[in-house]
Amino acid sequence: MSSKIQIIKSNCCYEKEPLKTAFGFKGSALTGLWQTVVRLETDKHTGIGVGVQSVLWSDAAVYHEFGEEIGNQMMFELTEYAVRLCEGMAIEHPFELIDAIFPEVYSYAKVITKTQNLRKTFVLNSLVPLDFAMWQLWAKENSKAEFDNVCTFDGKHQTTLANIPLITYNMPIEDVSFMAENGTALFKIKIGSDPLKNNDLDAMLSWDKNRIAEIHNAVKDIRTPYTENGNILYYLDANGRYDTKERLESLLDFVKSQGILDRIVLLEEPFDEQNKVDVSNIPVCVAADESAHSLEDVKERFELGYRALTLKPIAKTLSMTIRMADYARKQGMICFCADLTVNPVMVSWNQCVAARLNPIPQMRIGVMESNGDQNYTNWEKMRSYHPLCHKSFNKCENGVFSLGEEFYKQSGGVFHISPHYDSLAKEADNRDG
Repeated sequence: MSSKIQIIKSNCCYEKEPLKTAFGFKGSALTGLWQTVVRLETDKHTGIGVGVQSVLWSDAAVYHEFGEEIGNQMMFELTEYAVRLCEGMAIEHPFELIDAIFPEVYSYAKVITKTQNLRKTFVLNSLVPLDFAMWQLWAKENSKAEFDNVCTFDGKHQTTLANIPLITYNMPIEDVSFMAENGTALFKIKIGSDPLKNNDLDAMLSWDKNRIAEIHNAVKDIRTPYTENGNILYYLDANGRYDTKERLESLLDFVKSQGILDRIVLLEEPFDEQNKVDVSNIPVCVAADESAHSLEDVKERFELGYRALTLKPIAKTLSMTIRMADYARKQGMICFCADLTVNPVMVSWNQCVAARLNPIPQMRIGVMESNGDQNYTNWEKMRSYHPLCHKSFNKCENGVFSLGEEFYKQSGGVFHISPHYDSLAKEADNRDG
């Protein structure tokens, strides 16, 4: 049995990182991302957890009601509130911390956002740095600083992960072709655009059809060694933008007519989570993402015919992700790791999970989405903040991450302290003090 971890001091801070261009999805766009840091101390050890806030992804209604800046301020206020709650607590395992504070943080979130039906993912997003800091402390306090002590999932140690780049609404087709020619085997394509800026869903459908066809025509003849048939594959992400099964079926009928359907290995979150459409007869594998906030949500989505689960320890906390993944895998659901345009330190947490999962259908190797290098203005500088920044497993080369023995021995560096983020937290603590 693990010993109790007494949190004697805690604090948090953030820094803003600009994006190269507006990051379009859910019919809207982000211009920058707040990087959040939580520092927890016991009488022996320190844990540093890093997060990234995505208000548009976690609750689009909050984004549209308050805007990007105020939405970020609200989410960070939740992180601050949670950090104050945990100070003085004695925790045996990181699972306990989220269980203990989530109800109170969620209640507070509904008050500050004035939203009674606030999506729980908004709160989970705010708790990610706290959860990671707690996992660091747990590993240090119990001498368990190897990720296999956290979870093993499929019991695999993948040696190679295909990186899944993100194709946003405004990415030039030339960039897509370039990535395909340089090793990319699986593209994540954002659909659900709002081209007329008036939420015209017919216009959205037309735009989506043209966009998918444009991308397919650009890369269809390029071969890859990482898929079973040598073809480049597609993963569509609708972010809940479709309103009816009929509209979605129109999209799929179109891609079938163009010879594209067999290349679509995943269709993520076609409907809003309140739109409980049975997807069991949809002719592609449908994945749950934003609609899966908890184990109960995963069970509900499975009953609705969802056969894949998007794992996001970097967006919904590692603690919640482990529980959801354990259930999903027992049901035979496909599990894979997607990004939230996170920083390099958080990429390593995602890597540690993705490296222990089986390849998705039609892929010969494991997969993981990471698109930070495509979107952050200061990505290379941010890479220097990683405590093992010079290790080869931290950089995608020719479309893949190569994971060797050192990656597993070092757990990708996730239990190491980042000097940059530690310094930020200390500076904030000194200012507050």
